[in-house]
Amino acid sequence: MFKGLFFVLFYLTACTAFPQDSGLFVSKIDSCLFYNETAIYNKNHKVFDKALENANKSITYGLKSKNNLSVANGYFTLAIIYIDLKKYNDAIEKLIRSVSILNAAEPSAKLGLCYYNLGLCYMQKENFSRAESYFEKSISVYESIDLTNAKNTVKLQKALLYLEKNEDSVAEKTLEELVHLSKNKDTFKLQSEALYQLGQIKAKGKVNNLALNYFTRAYELSVENNDLEQQSKISKKMSEVYDQLSETKNSLAYLKIHTKLNDSIQSISKFQSQNTVSERVKVDEMMRSMEKLDKEKKEQEKAGKFSKLINILSIALITILSLLSLSLYKNNIIRNKSNELLREKNNELEIAKERIEKASKARSEFLSTVSHELRTPLNAINGISHILLEDKPKASQIEYLKSLKFSGNYLLTYINEILEINRIESNNIQIEKISFDIKELLHNIQNSLKEQASQNNNDFILYLDKDVPEFLIGDPTKLSQIFINLINNALKFTENGTITVNTKLIHRNDKNCSLKFEVQDTGIGIPKDKLESIFESFSQGSVEINRKYGGTGLGLTIVKRLVSLMGGRINVSSEIGTGSVFSFNLDFEIGEEIAKPTDFIIKNPKIFINKKILLVEDNKINQMITRKILEKKQIICELCETGEDAILKLKLNKYDLVLMDVHLPGINGTIATEEIRKFDKRTPIIALTAISLDENREMLLSFGMNDVITKPFNPDNLYKIIETNLLVETNIA
Repeated sequence: MFKGLFFVLFYLTACTAFPQDSGLFVSKIDSCLFYNETAIYNKNHKVFDKALENANKSITYGLKSKNNLSVANGYFTLAIIYIDLKKYNDAIEKLIRSVSILNAAEPSAKLGLCYYNLGLCYMQKENFSRAESYFEKSISVYESIDLTNAKNTVKLQKALLYLEKNEDSVAEKTLEELVHLSKNKDTFKLQSEALYQLGQIKAKGKVNNLALNYFTRAYELSVENNDLEQQSKISKKMSEVYDQLSETKNSLAYLKIHTKLNDSIQSISKFQSQNTVSERVKVDEMMRSMEKLDKEKKEQEKAGKFSKLINILSIALITILSLLSLSLYKNNIIRNKSNELLREKNNELEIAKERIEKASKARSEFLSTVSHELRTPLNAINGISHILLEDKPKASQIEYLKSLKFSGNYLLTYINEILEINRIESNNIQIEKISFDIKELLHNIQNSLKEQASQNNNDFILYLDKDVPEFLIGDPTKLSQIFINLINNALKFTENGTITVNTKLIHRNDKNCSLKFEVQDTGIGIPKDKLESIFESFSQGSVEINRKYGGTGLGLTIVKRLVSLMGGRINVSSEIGTGSVFSFNLDFEIGEEIAKPTDFIIKNPKIFINKKILLVEDNKINQMITRKILEKKQIICELCETGEDAILKLKLNKYDLVLMDVHLPGINGTIATEEIRKFDKRTPIIALTAISLDENREMLLSFGMNDVITKPFNPDNLYKIIETNLLVETNIA
């Protein structure tokens, strides 16, 4: 979809504007410029080894003479060579180097061009979010230096990106903006391409008459701009659309135009490869001759048809043709009305689709926001209850505090399940493929739930088929989540009974196997009419069951969607008073034995004493709770409430560790961490966050953070993560 569109146009624009950039010019550029231009020459003639050699020489001379402009130009030239070679990772690296130099000066056309090419590279890698981000930066640069044509070219590329993402409605809005630019020789090519893409969208949606309208306008602009390639492309598409409308005559006519233009383009390309004035004159003469012959041929065909028509038709036929014309005219009116009605209905459907999508997005965002915002007061509830329980409360208060802590943990589980549902629905969850020990995983789950099973006097039995491979490749975290939800569900609805987990081998070869998992209980059972609805969100069979046994009604919903993501399907069978059986099949690759992870052992228990930690947190209650928890380990805790203050404090003071809240007034914690890492690479920074739908651990670590603690946090987990990072920092020092 034209991922490299208008690169030459951009390069010429940048070369024209870039020499005016301030702060990067130095006088001695002869050697650098020579090698850079030689590299570009070799690239254009496909001599890539020489092109790479000369580009690197340009960078070497630029570094020797401390000429920042030449170094940036050299990296940029290397990048465009790698783009031609389709080595997009190498191109991205060189472009980022060029950007890092150019950002030290005033905004320039070359900087905008670097961002633009970064966007093109990420489009080739199908990382559309990154591509869109770099296109936005490019537009911002061109706006600041008032390069309107370059900005509009980037907008066109953004529209092509939206088409790649199948976001046709967004692309259409951008294309319409470009179409309505004032017409001049600088905008003909842009507007012609924008109209062509609009025609493509309408043709894809089977709105063929509107598509032809766009294609015709695009064709007219390409004729004014004398753009033969554009004319050829458009005429081919118009032939296809007319063919879909069963208008064979028009289809063949435009196909002939496409063929002639294609032949002309090939002829011109052949002659242009011979770089002499006389040959260019011959090409022009050939084009004029072809146009003259084509014009004469059309006139002859027109005259011949007219003569033949006059000779064949009679007065009687003229009368019949008149009646036929009237009939066709009426049919055309009816067809136009039908097409208009279809367009209106199509618009209504598109509007309805957009409303549904917006409603679904609003629902997810609402649930995510509510879940996220509830974590802040919940952190206070859990933190205060933990502190009070450790401060030796009165005997009469202990049960109340334990109830408070239980309620906080119950609410946290509920919030986490809502957030998990949102993640799955928004496709913001990925399935890992790592080697794990299936036997160890199931035994760990059994051990962790034994105490819960004993509360209702239940037996918990685990059966593993001896033929099941010991090591599998899959996602052990998601598989554990499925089992824990199903087993918890069975334990909750069973008293004085048995819960059995069966794992059976269905099929196995050298590399793969298929397993069947069953979770069986002897509990209250499920009514036949509720077997399907129990997998719906917030459903528990009946209001009475919900009141008696409690729970969120989200566990089975999560199970069903996780099993589906892993390529399986959950099944259930049940009888009232007898019990239930939940089963599902999953396919795995057979893995290899993995090294057992070892727990981190704290060798120096005094590691916390007198350590200076900066807590960046804007919530007063969370400040008080976290500070209290830290001071229990004799840690010196210093507070600040904004990202700006955190940056200033780290510039002026030395800290052993930073606890950084992600959501802060002003700049947020991630941006503050990025700024800190520019002057401080060593101080450990740990993120404190109520992870939302748009956040994940990897994203936060990418900003320079060393670790992540999710709020509301367990104090023991907080201590362990702090100890780990302090020991790592001590060993480095």
